[in-house]
Amino acid sequence: MPISPPDLSVLTAISDYYGLGLTPSELELTYQAPVRGLLESWSVVEDLYSSEAPQTPKREWVRPTEQENPLNAWAVQSSIQTKLEGPLAGRTIAIKDNTAVAGIPMANGSDFLDGYIPARDATVVSRLLGAGATIAGKAVCEYLCFSGASITPISGPVKNPWNLAFSAGGSSSGSGALVAGGAVDIAMGGDQGGSVRIPASSCGIVGHKPTWGLVPYTGAFPIEQSLDHLGPMTRTVADAALVLSVIAGRDGLDPRQPNDLAVQDYLGALQLSAEGLRVGVVREGFGRADSEIVVDEIVHNAVATLRQLGMTVTEVSIPLHAKTLDLWNVIAVEGATSQMIDNFGYGLNWKGLYDPDVMRYYGERLKTLGSKFPPHIRNALLAGRFALQTSHGQHYAMARNLVPKFMAAYDAALAQCDVLIMPTLPMRPKRIADSVLNANSIISDTLQMLGNTAAFDITGHPACTVPAGLADGIPVGMMIVGRQFDDAMVLRVANAFERAVGGFPTPS
Repeated sequence: MPISPPDLSVLTAISDYYGLGLTPSELELTYQAPVRGLLESWSVVEDLYSSEAPQTPKREWVRPTEQENPLNAWAVQSSIQTKLEGPLAGRTIAIKDNTAVAGIPMANGSDFLDGYIPARDATVVSRLLGAGATIAGKAVCEYLCFSGASITPISGPVKNPWNLAFSAGGSSSGSGALVAGGAVDIAMGGDQGGSVRIPASSCGIVGHKPTWGLVPYTGAFPIEQSLDHLGPMTRTVADAALVLSVIAGRDGLDPRQPNDLAVQDYLGALQLSAEGLRVGVVREGFGRADSEIVVDEIVHNAVATLRQLGMTVTEVSIPLHAKTLDLWNVIAVEGATSQMIDNFGYGLNWKGLYDPDVMRYYGERLKTLGSKFPPHIRNALLAGRFALQTSHGQHYAMARNLVPKFMAAYDAALAQCDVLIMPTLPMRPKRIADSVLNANSIISDTLQMLGNTAAFDITGHPACTVPAGLADGIPVGMMIVGRQFDDAMVLRVANAFERAVGGFPTPS
């Protein structure tokens, strides 16, 4: 879409915005012509890009009826397969609705992208299709993926298949519900504060947040570049390892990924014995102010199973763990306000692959649909804009500069242990009806469960949740955390636990 030359009123408004002190006469006589001349380069770039822009393919999709979508977990359904052979042949996969499947709508749970259809597959989608998978559709996600409870999508709450009255967790809410409910074999999720692990824990499945940068985020709608992750959600650890073996590795398009990135043999690691491995139980992950005793007890019982497998179990203390949510609040709230809202999702100053079309679509709707933001995002925007205009990003900078200290604290514990253990969530998911009572309950319940999960979005350590047990019929997850880029060790321990308990239960 060409940029129209600015008239005098527009230039006056920009001058006032920056405090340039230019009079209308100065703008007209001195600046209007050279500004218009400079902007001719924008037209040249648009003409050059038009020959390179991908063309949207024709792919069939449908919106399921209410009867076909009892968990409200499908955004749209499809059946896309490009190869008949490969390690994922015959397996059905749901893609979180923040991740591009070309020719299929991508709303990102929001009014702002409702109706948008991407032209290019995300890298993970291309890799899954290349491995023989069938894309069965898009899974509902939370509003702009900014909620840990399944109560904010524009299509309405996603229901937990273990008890339809309860939250399925978020923000990959539909992904968790579809896998747990048996609608698909596998789903992809995204994780900036726990959004793979929260719904996986809530729905009683496996959710693996890879090491930051191991899996390319290319083609998924960003929130904050330093927090963005994509990961598999499955019923078994073996399936998580299989999917990770397909989607991991550099794509050359995502600067989050290191140049020397090495991919491990994730499936091979599952064949190794776990006997003698060292497990550190993180004291600060239990007994939090918001912890439920029953959740802590279930995870401690799961740890006892690891001990029975011949692993060495010790308690470790990481005092900084209790402060990670404060660090995440600053990074996520200021970072998302700047990148996701003020700079149209992708932000600028980035060498990765952009989607110019989604930036335009989203940016245009941001101008007119601000009143559509749900209460918890309004709350974050009020805090984020206030902080940015008051301290000019100083606190974001402080928080980012503190990240190496927090990373070192976990690394020190992992120098003595092979993995760290804690509850995935301090509490069980809540009843949907209790969380949607009013704006205050929505604000309270969307991010309250991030106390343990958010730490590893900040530091980037791999973290996998596995079902540890049930509390009054609702799943409780145990989180296993490992060294950077040693996802194989995390999955090895997770698989040993799954075998020891005879597999994970499914909802009736």
